[in-house]
Amino acid sequence: MLERALTGEERMKRAEEIYQRRRGGYAYERNSKVATVSVKNERNFSLFKKMFLQIAICLVIYFIFYLIQNSNYIFSEDVLEKTKQILSYDIDIANMYEQTVKFISTQMEGLTPNQENVNQNQTSENTITTNDIEEQQSEPETQENGVGGAELENVVMENTVVASADEPKQPQTDDEYIKSNFSFIKPITGVVSSEFGQRDVANPIVSKNHSGIDIAANTGTVIKAAMEGTVTVSSTVGDYGYHIKIVNNDVTTLYGHCSKLYVKQGDVVTQGQEIAEVGSTGKSTGPHLHFEIMRGSTYINPRNILEF
Repeated sequence: MLERALTGEERMKRAEEIYQRRRGGYAYERNSKVATVSVKNERNFSLFKKMFLQIAICLVIYFIFYLIQNSNYIFSEDVLEKTKQILSYDIDIANMYEQTVKFISTQMEGLTPNQENVNQNQTSENTITTNDIEEQQSEPETQENGVGGAELENVVMENTVVASADEPKQPQTDDEYIKSNFSFIKPITGVVSSEFGQRDVANPIVSKNHSGIDIAANTGTVIKAAMEGTVTVSSTVGDYGYHIKIVNNDVTTLYGHCSKLYVKQGDVVTQGQEIAEVGSTGKSTGPHLHFEIMRGSTYINPRNILEF
């Protein structure tokens, strides 16, 4: 009934409106599809960027591992040995404190000397002979008269006692046994910077009970085997630093604080063979050779065997 009431012109206008609405809806649907496609493309591009970034990170990690495996400096044997040596140091805090207090006390006592000490010092200075001065001038120059050594407990030391003519003959001592049964030469030529036996020292690095003698010499000075024997220890760690032990029957010689070692454990060396170089490794205050002689578990004063 409504359609019959409309004129022809109104019908045309209505038809155009319906057409426009239908066309507008199609266009909206088409634009929505285009927007959907654009969003999908953007998501695909983002995933591509993420995958490319992951590949780049993997390549960087692989390159770092390659450098580590093929680096001859960062993880060289020398660096690893130095690291082990540093980690092997045993710092005794209590001993350092005790030595510091003792050193301060000694310095304080030296600030107020009594008249007796002054007279003794003057007497000692006046007793220096011309031979002593010439001997000091003839000593070879070194980088520093270094001392050192390992801190040892329950050490058995050889004490040589000279018997008088009236006393009965004593049993053969360890140093007499060594001198009569083994041949020795000096491992190096240098100045003895620290003697065998007990030491009154303030430096916590230096041991109180010295089981050998310290011979100061320049770094790199070649060390020779004092006697023939078999190398039982050739190590780069511990208080002795780079050190070597050579054993012949029940007699042992030790060479400590070296900078280089020429022989390894198990080698058989001859007397006078070059075995190491002087250094300042381990517990040491300067370049020197720590030289020990033992018979069994008893430490012998090297001066009783050799003249230095």
